[in-house]
Amino acid sequence: MSSQEFRHIVRIAGKDIPGAKKTIIGVSQVKGIGYSFAKSILDILKINPNSNVGFLTESQVEEIEKAMRNPSSVNIPSWFLNRRKDMDSGSNLHLITSDIDFNVRNDVEREKGMNSWRGFRHTYGLKVRGQRTRTTGRKGGAVGVRKGGKVLPAGAPVEGAAAPAAGAAAAPAAATAEKGAAAPAAATKGTAAPAKDAKATAKPAAAEKKAK
Repeated sequence: MSSQEFRHIVRIAGKDIPGAKKTIIGVSQVKGIGYSFAKSILDILKINPNSNVGFLTESQVEEIEKAMRNPSSVNIPSWFLNRRKDMDSGSNLHLITSDIDFNVRNDVEREKGMNSWRGFRHTYGLKVRGQRTRTTGRKGGAVGVRKGGKVLPAGAPVEGAAAPAAGAAAAPAAATAEKGAAAPAAATKGTAAPAKDAKATAKPAAAEKKAK
């Protein structure tokens, strides 16, 4: 092929794929198509998987899309498909692109409507396939754990009730302290009076000595 036939963007099954990528990598970028499935399709259609996607012709792109949507038409075994024994049709299907999300959502809603155990697990956002939930799959904050504060022992008074009792006990203590402080003060005043009398008696004695 000449360089003029090279396309920089190739659309396969609604997916824009850069033309510089290898064909097997570009085909596997379609949702629902893995590397092995892409290799099997290209081998059956006899397309070089190592060539660039930009060199694919329109007819080759159509053949690839047809093989993706209906793998049984190119003799791909049923065990390779991602939806065998469909609930509605009973046939073996292979879903790609948005059909995967649509069918998965319908399956989950059907489980919820049946009130099955899997439906309950889906409803409450828990793990469905038997995984452990002791240490994983937790959502939201901690449950049953109080942060901050002190744990009081049994029978200890509540903080709100302890405040008035402390205030009532403090008032008598302050009154007794004031009375105790006043008594020594009065005692010191009483003892100061004799000191003044001693000074008064000392003055006449000194005057008598001078007269002699």
